[in-house]
Order: sequence, then structure tokens, then C-alpha cells
Amino acid sequence: MMEGKKKVYMYTRVSTAMQVDGYSLEAQKTRMKMYAEFNDFEIVGEYEDAGKSGKSIEGRPAFNQMMEDIKQGKDNVSYVLVFKLSRFGRHAADVLSSLQIMQDFNVNLICVEDGIDSSKDAGKLMISVLSAVAEIERENIRVQTMEGRIQKAREGKWNGGFAPYGYKLVDGNLIIEEDEAEAIRLIFDKYVNTELGITGIARYLQSHGYKKKVRQNGKHEYFSTYFIKAILHNPVYSGKIAFGRRKTEKVHGTRNEYRQVVQKDYLTAEGSHEAIISDEIWSMTLLKLEGNARKYTRNKDGKNGRSHLLSGLLKCPVCGAPLYHSVTRKRKKNGEQYKEYGYYACKHRLGTEGDKCSFKKQIKDDLIESAVIEIVVNLVKKPQFVEIMKEKIESKVDTSVIEKEISTLETELRRQLSVHGRLTKEVDGLDPDDKHYERMKADLDNRIYNMYDSIDELEEQLAIARNKKMMAVSDKMKADNVYKILLFFDELYHKMNEEEQRTLMSLLISEIHVFEERTENGQWLKEVVFNLPIIDGERVNMSLDKENTVETVVLLSKVK
Repeated sequence: MMEGKKKVYMYTRVSTAMQVDGYSLEAQKTRMKMYAEFNDFEIVGEYEDAGKSGKSIEGRPAFNQMMEDIKQGKDNVSYVLVFKLSRFGRHAADVLSSLQIMQDFNVNLICVEDGIDSSKDAGKLMISVLSAVAEIERENIRVQTMEGRIQKAREGKWNGGFAPYGYKLVDGNLIIEEDEAEAIRLIFDKYVNTELGITGIARYLQSHGYKKKVRQNGKHEYFSTYFIKAILHNPVYSGKIAFGRRKTEKVHGTRNEYRQVVQKDYLTAEGSHEAIISDEIWSMTLLKLEGNARKYTRNKDGKNGRSHLLSGLLKCPVCGAPLYHSVTRKRKKNGEQYKEYGYYACKHRLGTEGDKCSFKKQIKDDLIESAVIEIVVNLVKKPQFVEIMKEKIESKVDTSVIEKEISTLETELRRQLSVHGRLTKEVDGLDPDDKHYERMKADLDNRIYNMYDSIDELEEQLAIARNKKMMAVSDKMKADNVYKILLFFDELYHKMNEEEQRTLMSLLISEIHVFEERTENGQWLKEVVFNLPIIDGERVNMSLDKENTVETVVLLSKVK
């Protein structure tokens, strides 16, 4: 090695199987190596992220390893070589942040094809400008795709996905499916013209033999309250096309985390399809829904709107469904005042969800809740359980399954982008003088346009999958905190507010089982299945002896 020869890292990234500006991956590497040789640089490290998007630096292991090596001063490098700035990153904030970190360690960036050297003032300025332009171009593509969907909605056309119940898709158009539409009309009629609510309508449909067709977007043949509620909120049945009812929004305080949020205001346009219900019925439906929403908000803010300690955890001893909490009012003996009593009961005992359950008992909330709390207190006092908690705090989280899902999604996204690239090249290669040019171009343009939906969906699924991985690690940290709280449960629990107690119970307990009949000693509680340790699926099962209510602990290995 010649004295004074500067050491450099070479970084390459390919997000698709396509070439970049006419250069194959090997050609890019050759170009950078020639540049290094000409400038008397020694390449001491090569980093490559194959099939990785430049949307963010997250999910690019080679890039992150290179940055870590720079921070550690591993090879005492002076530069990082990239073919083009877009290979380094497409998110302006990421590019500038990474560059700043590099320069903090006296390492600069050279973009060979762009002719940019960040060690020079002009080069730093060009990086700022070009990285911002790259981000704007990416956002423009997203906006153009979204505008295409909005325009399609404005024209009254169906915007993709399964046809809503009551319709079928024929050549991309919504056509009324009469076998299904009858139930749709009945649902709106009962909701508007009777005193029945959503639960009452579900019960009516079941008792009168109405069954729902099981389609791609449904699993059950009965009309559930959730399904009926979705129907009543959908303007498609009044002959309208809606767009933007749900929106993917960035989670505040994060860079690449997103969630689906229901929107109050969204685009509606007269659809090209036939309506199942009249505008009058639709307007009356909206008025009733709004009125019921106001009632729900008032109740939720009142005393009875609180989250109940064991909601969703208690299981019916007959059908296994969750027991729900309710409150009843009974007149006191003086005949003038009322007293409220809280209780848990099976959600299927009224038969509103397609299943009827014979368990009609109502279990007083204070009785069952105090029994569960006593079990938890006694459990966490046991020395062997304390040892388990301490051991699990030191365990590692397994993210192999979600990493495999991420890899599969990345592979499919690369394939889609590759196909998109080939279609684009086909358009560029068409002969304008060909008599079929316009038809062939329109066909290819349509295929490219439709691919944006698929690519956009895959990118969203990737964001969700990566978020799942982050959440798995976060859940491990959360579980560790729960273990630590449990070590001092007896002292802390009674200092928590109701919502904090409810949250702790849902983290701690998987499910709670009760007897079909109250035992002779007045006990309903049969067993508590603890969701501990949370991460690897092991559980702790704790039961009450039927005769003397003495607790016994059984440690189970794995849930089969």
C-alpha cells in the first residue's frame, strides 16, 4: 500500500432487479472502483444492501453496519463512495442526518456519478438540494397515484377491493345481488322505521331465518352487530361512492410508523351503480346514528362508562365466549331510591350474534373481582414464581417469524417493482408509427397504473410488519416492567387508578374460568390462566380447590 493512500468504504444498494440509469450493479461497482483507483483511494470495506428500499435507513443492515463501523473508527476511513446520491438514501432527513454523523467522525461522502464531494461546501449544498428533490419526487408519485384514485371516485367508479355485501362485481362495476340486497333493505328499514337498535336487528334477522352468504370478506353466516353497523355506515347502499373513509396516518413522534384512522370527513360522489336504498332512508339513518353516538358519548363519560376490571378475561363455562359487564338498577326497600349492581354475563345468552347460550347466570362483579385479586396476591408471594419472573426478565425476544414475513414481503415488492420497470421499458420501446401504438400504450399504461395499488399496499404491509417487529421488542420491555411491578404487586395495586388496574390485569391474565353453578362455599371462580411469561408462550395456571378454596399452583411448560 502506498504511503498516504486514503481509505474509503464503498456502499451499494439495489431496491429492484432493474438497472440504475443504464448501469447494472456490477457496472456501478466497476465505475466506483475505477474512481477510487484514479484518485489513489484504497477500498477497505464494501457494504451492499440488496433489495432494500431507500425510503428510510431502517431495514438496511449493511448501511447501519457501515455507520456503526464509522463511529467505532474501525478502518480510519476518509470517505464513503456511492454511485449516486439516491443509492445512499431518498429521505432528505435521513441523508442529512447520516451525513452529519459521518462528518462528526471526519468521514465525507462522494457520489461518483453526480460528481458530489461533501468535503467541499458546494458538495454539501448539492446533497441537501438533491436529497430533498428525491424525496419530493417520491412523494409526487404517491400523490399522483392517490389523485388517480380520487378521480376514479369522483367519476362514481368502484375503487377496487371486494364488492360490498349486496353487490357483485361485473367488469369492475357494482351490480345489485338480489339474494343479498333483500337483507340490506330490511336492515335499513328496521333501523329507521322501528325502535330496534343494531343488537335488536341482529336478533330479528336470526330469529326470522336470515343468513348471510359467506364471502371472501366474511367468515360467518349470521348477521353480527359489527357487520350490521358497518352496513349502516356505508354510503354505497344509497348509490354513492366514498373515498377516504379510512386514512393511513403517520404515528406522531415516529418516522416510519403508520396506522389506519377513521375519518369524519371524506369524499362522496354519485356512483355509477344502482342504489339499494333511497336517499331519504339514508338521511334518516345518518340522523339516528348521530343521535345514538351522542348518547354513547354521554354514557361513556358517566359512571357506568369505565373500563371494568375483568372485561374480556372472564370466559363463559358453557360456550367459551367472553362475559361482558353490565349494570342493573334495583329499587331500595324504601321505594324511593335506586341502587346499582354490577355483574358479568355471557354475551350469547340473548342470541344476538348467531349463537345461543344456555348460561343465564349473572355473576356479581365485586365477588369475582375480589377473588381474582386474592389469587394474584397469593401467587406473587410464592418464592418459585419470584424466581420465574427474575429469570424471564433476562430472556431474549424471538423475532424470527416476523423477520421471515418481512423478507417475504420485500421479495414480493422487488418482484412487483421489477415487473413495473419492465412495463415502463415496454412503453418506451413502442414504435409511435405502429398502427396499434395508441391501443398498446393505453393497455400498458393501464397495467402500470394498476400496479401502483399493489406496490403501495406492499409498502404499507412492510411498514406494518416492521412495526410488528419493533412492537415485539417493545412488548418484551413491557413484560419486563410487568414482572418488576409484580414483585411489589401487593403494595402497588391499591395505589393504581381503575384504568391502570385494568391494564395490568389484561397484561397479566390470559383468561379466567368460572363454574356453571356457584359452589356450596359461594365461590364462582374455577381457575385463572396467567399470561406469564408473556413472550415465549409459557403460562401459569392457578386454581381454587372446590372444597376448601385453598390455592394450588401448576407451572405449565408450553401451550400446545
